[in-house]
Amino acid sequence: MLVLITKPKKSSCDKPKPGATSGGCAFEGAQISLFPYADAVHLVHGPDTCLGASWETRATLTSYEGENNTPLGYCTNVTTQDIIFGGDKKLADALSYIVEHKNPKAIFVYETCVTAMIGDNIDFTCKTAEELFHIPIVPVHAPGFVGSKNLGSRLAGEAVLEALVGTREPESIHPFGINLIGDYNVTGDMWQYKPLLERIGIKVISSLSGDGRIEQIQTAHTAKLNVIVCAKSLVTLCRKMQERYNIPYVSVSFYGKRDTSNAIRSIVNAFGDAELIAKAETIIAEEEAKLETRLKLYHPMFKGKKAILNTGGNKSWSIASALQDIGIEVVATCVQKATEEDVAIAGEYVPILFKAPGVDQPRLIDEHKIDILLAGGRSLYTAIKKRIAFVDVNQEKKVSYGAYGGLENLAIDVCAALSNPVFKLVGKQAPWDVA
Repeated sequence: MLVLITKPKKSSCDKPKPGATSGGCAFEGAQISLFPYADAVHLVHGPDTCLGASWETRATLTSYEGENNTPLGYCTNVTTQDIIFGGDKKLADALSYIVEHKNPKAIFVYETCVTAMIGDNIDFTCKTAEELFHIPIVPVHAPGFVGSKNLGSRLAGEAVLEALVGTREPESIHPFGINLIGDYNVTGDMWQYKPLLERIGIKVISSLSGDGRIEQIQTAHTAKLNVIVCAKSLVTLCRKMQERYNIPYVSVSFYGKRDTSNAIRSIVNAFGDAELIAKAETIIAEEEAKLETRLKLYHPMFKGKKAILNTGGNKSWSIASALQDIGIEVVATCVQKATEEDVAIAGEYVPILFKAPGVDQPRLIDEHKIDILLAGGRSLYTAIKKRIAFVDVNQEKKVSYGAYGGLENLAIDVCAALSNPVFKLVGKQAPWDVA
């Protein structure tokens, strides 16, 4: 039986205010979606406080051999004087400096709350610079106050569609070419399954945006299929590409053995090629057999163990599926940041869904005698207080949990956490404090 624990709704909700949504605003969502393009410069047109610590962004790995611009921060540093007189000239000067000193393949210009409110004509400045320097300069209109992180991700995807997709033609068109949409290659997740797709005979034309390249996304209109990897915010982009370029799309997850196998099947079935389907089934059988052999070592450790999951969006169910694949019972998962579709899917995997982790999480740990909590770093204190094991599964994680190889990494980390005595010892009273 599915149980959904909710908290009473407020009679009304305040709209986001400029500068008051740091950490989960549309501006941040747009940056997260586009930062993995390492061959492009990401310029924030606003105060330097909007830029934040660029070196602390997600570990979006890249194979780009040139200068990796993802961890580098670029900002126009709009001041009070610019607010009074306008920041267009400062933006134009910044674009000129970047082209001269960095020679990027493209420049993304992010509008912020301040520059949106003072009315800087970012579109005109970017268009003028693009004609002058002959490289794509893409304005991204996602100031923080317009809405949530998911909305910012959607707006970033649409900016790429309008400014980049379809602006370059490839030398040849692959019959089984796909675009990967919504995988940011955090800790190398994409590198776990991309080689499998290539072995089957599928070519990745472009990525939005993990390990992506500007020149590749410009040819995305020639792909035969869009594959949404756990990013519901980019469904609108795929729908528009279907209308404009007649490219169908499928939505998949590469977390866990079952979902990885089902994802591969969804992709090859979309092409409808019998030879491709047969080859995929052969590779799936081989990989599943090898994985089961490697996981046998952990089965005794995981027998009878219970877990609670507190993470965001699609991971509320995709990580749950992966845990079940290694023999862990997932009692409950948090759906506070999940879409309605994610909530529905999570209900198929997990019996209890909750939306108030601060209240429900500790109570559920006690009621169900939970052994391990998998969440973001902010939930570590709860695990320590309750003396249960903890694994960080958010973007701060250090290794990939994607596909078959990633599932083994998850098993290793869960095993290490369950075996670690520190979680039981840290909550005890110090010997010198004992009366």
